[in-house]
Amino acid sequence: MEYDIRDINLAPSGEMKIQWVKDNMPLLRGLEKEFSETKPFEGVKISLSVHLEAKTAYLCRVLAAGGAKMSVTGSNSLSTQDDIAAALADGGMKVFAYHGATDEEYARHIEMCLGHKPNIIIDDGGDLVGLIHEKRPELGEECWGGCEETTTGVIRLKAMERDGILKFPMVAVNDADCKHLFDNRYGTGQSVWDSIMRNTNLIVASKTVVVVGYGWCSRGIAMRASSLGARVIVTEINPVKAIEAKMDGYDVMPMADAAPLGDIFVTATGCMHTITVEHMLTMKDKAILANAGHFNVEIDMAGLEAAAVRKFEARKNITGYELSNGRTVNVIGEGKLANIAAGDGHPAEIMDMSFAVQALSAMYVLDAHAKAEGGKSILPDAVIDVSSEIDSVVAGRRLDAWNIQIDALTEEQEKYLNSWKV
Repeated sequence: MEYDIRDINLAPSGEMKIQWVKDNMPLLRGLEKEFSETKPFEGVKISLSVHLEAKTAYLCRVLAAGGAKMSVTGSNSLSTQDDIAAALADGGMKVFAYHGATDEEYARHIEMCLGHKPNIIIDDGGDLVGLIHEKRPELGEECWGGCEETTTGVIRLKAMERDGILKFPMVAVNDADCKHLFDNRYGTGQSVWDSIMRNTNLIVASKTVVVVGYGWCSRGIAMRASSLGARVIVTEINPVKAIEAKMDGYDVMPMADAAPLGDIFVTATGCMHTITVEHMLTMKDKAILANAGHFNVEIDMAGLEAAAVRKFEARKNITGYELSNGRTVNVIGEGKLANIAAGDGHPAEIMDMSFAVQALSAMYVLDAHAKAEGGKSILPDAVIDVSSEIDSVVAGRRLDAWNIQIDALTEEQEKYLNSWKV
C-alpha cells in the first residue's frame, strides 16, 4: 500500500494548513529552493516518524524536493492530523498514519513506514529505531544512520549505545543549540499553555502550577506560567536544577508536598510515574493534569484507570477521573503530549529552526555515507552531536530572516582570544 490513512478527501484542508506554515517558515523555504536545484537526496529512501501535522508535512516536502523517497508516519496516535496525512498522500507520498490509532494500528504503521528499508531515519521518540533493533533488524540493513528529534528519543538511543547494540549512527538533533534552547523552551512553553488554556477555558493567573522537572522544556513551561500570573512550584530530583529553579524565582519541594497545593500540574521529565495515584488522592478536587513529555507514562495513567471509580468526558480533550475519596482529577489528552495531542504543537517559526537542523543533519548523515570506507560510514555506531557548523548556519539564517545583523570579531580580537598571553 502507498498509504493507510483515514480519508484522502480531507487533502484540501491539509493543503491549506501546510501552505500557512510554509509562509511562516523562511528557513525551510530557503532549503527547499536549494534542494530543488541541487537534489542532494536523489534516490535516497527516508523513513520519518514525527508528529504528523503541518510543520512536519512541510519538512517532508522539503526533503522530497531534494529527491528523497519519503515514507511517513506519526509519532503519537493523537497528534496525527488526518487532513495533513491526506494532503501528503494525495501528493504521492507514502503515508501510514491516522488520528486515534490503536496501539496495534500504531505499531503496524511504524512497521509499514520502514517497509522500503530506509537509508536515513528521522525519528521522534525512537520508535522507528526501536522496532528495527527489537523486532525487525532486516528493515535496517540499508540504513546509513539517522536523526532523533526529542529528549526521550535521545535517552533511548544513549541507553542502546551503552548496551552496545546501536547498529548505525544517530544524530541527536534535540541536543543542538538551535533546537533545545528554542524549541524545548519557547516552543514547549507557548504550546503547552496554548493547549491548557484552549481546552479548559480557565484562567491561569491566581492559580498554583506545579511543573514536574526543570529541564529545558520545564523551564519554558514555568516561565510562561509565571508570566501568566501563576504561582509556580517546581519538583526535581537533580539538586543543581533545583537550585536553578529556586534562583529563577520558583518554589521547590517534593511532589508529595506539592500535590495538595497545585491547581494545574504539568510533567516534562522523560521519566515514568512522576505523578502517582497516591499523589492524585491528595490533590484538590478538579485538579488539572497535563503531560508535556513524549510518552504517556509520566502521569501514571494505568494506575489512574484502575483506581478511578468513574471515568467521564469532562470536556473535549479532557477526561475526568473520580477517585475513591470523591475528588476528581481532569487529564488533558489522555496523558499524552498535551500540546499536540490536544493542540497544534509548537509555533511554525520555532519548528522552522528545529526542522532546518533536521534537514541539515540528514545531509550530514548522507555526506558521511558518501565518504564511507569499505561500505562503512565514517561515523561510529553511536549517538552523534550536531556539528557546530549546522548550529551556526541555522542561527545565521534565522537572524537573516529577521533582518538582524550582529558584530564579528576583528582579526586582532581573534588573535587575542586564541592566545594564552595577556
